[in-house]
Amino acid sequence: MSLELSPAVKYGLNFFHPAIMWILLALSLYAAYLGLQIQRTRNAQGEEKKQLIKGKYTIKHHQIGSVLLALMVAGSIGGMAVTYINNGKLFVGPHLLAGLGMTGLIALSASLSPFMQKGANWARATHILLNFSILGLFIWQAFSGVEIIIRILTKE
Repeated sequence: MSLELSPAVKYGLNFFHPAIMWILLALSLYAAYLGLQIQRTRNAQGEEKKQLIKGKYTIKHHQIGSVLLALMVAGSIGGMAVTYINNGKLFVGPHLLAGLGMTGLIALSASLSPFMQKGANWARATHILLNFSILGLFIWQAFSGVEIIIRILTKE
């Protein structure tokens, strides 16, 4: 059985992955903000700490991180699937390789949660390092993705 998509659907699918990734980039920046607030809370004392605790930054950071993990994995797979559907192959280049690297790094970063919950500072430092590396790659990915979208728009 062959499921052939209409040209309009195939063309429209090109924009699904970038839209999700730009949303994820914004969520990543918010998650970084929450992480910094967690650090501030951890280091605060007295009344300032009480006020920061009310922000429930740890819970929000964990929830946003879970959404990021799920959507980044799904978005990466989706981006590769759409590329394959539209072209019959994947284009192995910096955008794909960095995206795969980011997907692996976010899984590794999330896997450190149990250790951080037990107070392991090495896990916390590694988590922060991985996440800022992901954020840097993500910003680069956003702009290299725009170049790909421009190529798609000018090709049609």
